[in-house]
Amino acid sequence: MAVIETRPVGVHLVGSLALDSAEEVFRATSEILGERLRRIPDGETGPRSIWVGWQYTALSRVEDLEAVERAQKTQGTPLEFRPRSGVDPRGIDLGSLGYAPEALTSYAVFQHLKAQGTIPPRVRFQVALPTPFSGTQVWVERGSREALTPAFERAMRTAVEEVVESIPANEMAIQWDVCLEVGFWDRPYFNFLDSDPMDDATQATVLGNLGELGDLVPAGVELGYHLCYGDWGHQHFKQPDDAGKLVEMANGISAAVRRRVDWIHLPVPRDRDDAAYFEPLRALALQPGCELYLGLVHYTDGVEGTDRRIATARRFVTDFGVATECGMGRRPEGQDIRELLRIHRDVSAPVR
Repeated sequence: MAVIETRPVGVHLVGSLALDSAEEVFRATSEILGERLRRIPDGETGPRSIWVGWQYTALSRVEDLEAVERAQKTQGTPLEFRPRSGVDPRGIDLGSLGYAPEALTSYAVFQHLKAQGTIPPRVRFQVALPTPFSGTQVWVERGSREALTPAFERAMRTAVEEVVESIPANEMAIQWDVCLEVGFWDRPYFNFLDSDPMDDATQATVLGNLGELGDLVPAGVELGYHLCYGDWGHQHFKQPDDAGKLVEMANGISAAVRRRVDWIHLPVPRDRDDAAYFEPLRALALQPGCELYLGLVHYTDGVEGTDRRIATARRFVTDFGVATECGMGRRPEGQDIRELLRIHRDVSAPVR
């Protein structure tokens, strides 16, 4: 086993956990990782475990939208949405796409368990939200994406406004999940959503949009970004050549957001404990005080494999915490989530 002289400080939970309820998530993570956590998500249990897949139910209830058969078959449902004939898309109201009610329900459980002493006093409640880009790319037919983008942007703005209105700022953290943007940024692959790869101008627009999403989060509420190469069937949609594209995006986001960014999370594939993958981390230019979390914890090779990746990462960046590559809501059958949490514990140190 590789020897790590100083353990990475802190554990970040990306979002989903394959447990039965928010209460079970709060109890399990607090028991195993409490002193290593700054924030706890509700686990996105039940139908929310499939990330933006659960938006289908909310969209199907919007009277101004109609479902049509996909021109190109992809993951999940064979249907996608467009405005009904005669409807002005500028007036379509998607509410919060269900995210705010779910967050407020889970926060009530979080608040109760914190009052009981189950959740450590300093730990915040983490709400993970998908970007509008992800919703339109997955759920809107290609010819209607531009027209419906403002509706998805309003939905995410509404979600932020509703949760921050009801949850104290010093109890809360909001994470933007940046997945499909990563795929388009790493240009060679993205045909399966019937979309075009990004050119340089589009990349600049994406960074501007991600910055605007960060600026929606009020001062006092912590803000983070999770960058992701996908987790459909527990596989990336493209295996990254190295961390270079992630570093480009992380630096771009850090420059675009006008307020403080409290953390950024970057994935690390299981088979990459080589220097070539981590070397681009030398170029990271995060905001002062921004926490870096590397998603290098993997169930299949446990503490030993994780320690190898930590040792290599430390050659290029010294101050980081640990996480999995993506959420833990879609684990292969037979994997024990509590054992995976214990691996996080065994390779990390408590937060300062």
